[in-house]
Amino acid sequence: MEQLKLGNITVDVIQKNIKNIHLSVHPPTGRVRISAPTRLDMDTIRVFAVSKLSWIKKQQAKFERQKREAPREFLNRESHYFKGKRYLLKVIEKNVAPKVELRHSIIKLYVRPKASKEKMRSILNEWYRSQLKASLPVIIERWERKLNVQVKDFGIRKMKTKWGTCNREAKRIWLNLELAKKPVECLEYIVVHEMVHLSERNHNDRFISLMDEFMPKWRFYKDELNRLPVRHEDWNY
Repeated sequence: MEQLKLGNITVDVIQKNIKNIHLSVHPPTGRVRISAPTRLDMDTIRVFAVSKLSWIKKQQAKFERQKREAPREFLNRESHYFKGKRYLLKVIEKNVAPKVELRHSIIKLYVRPKASKEKMRSILNEWYRSQLKASLPVIIERWERKLNVQVKDFGIRKMKTKWGTCNREAKRIWLNLELAKKPVECLEYIVVHEMVHLSERNHNDRFISLMDEFMPKWRFYKDELNRLPVRHEDWNY
């Protein structure tokens, strides 16, 4: 990997066997990456990066403004989120199998006595995962009919730089575990976004046209997702 310096902006450049050049800006610090075909020299890549400086700065400003959740300590009455709604945590220590229950505006977290903070986080994350696994098949099936594509498999995992990814060859989509905390329409937007990639690999005019056709309000959902606080974490690349 090489780097370009554009004033105070550092661009990571990765050259590989691809047809087109791709630019991305990643949260939380707005780190910039360019994936470029091996046939392009660094001067050509620099010219491309300079032409995109305005867009890069705009994306970095968005990340700078975005709120960060405070680190979760798993204390009683601490705020946690599910499907975009705020819940207050109630930790219940009992010698029973760990579980999570929703009661009105309360998330009840049942744990063994003296359970560690990491154990409580693990239990809650597995509950989030189970909720996504239960809701995603219905969303995917509905959009398979609308988009005339097929998803052969889906998965859920923690991601630090993306809300979702798509493997076109395997017809598999991956969703960020954090989407369990976001409004359902934001989750659905990411699902549709990744499913449209089964028809169009790149974020080009055809991709945008398909999104406009099948989900006219996608820009609103995207802005809503980018406006909501993101998980506190020490991000590594």
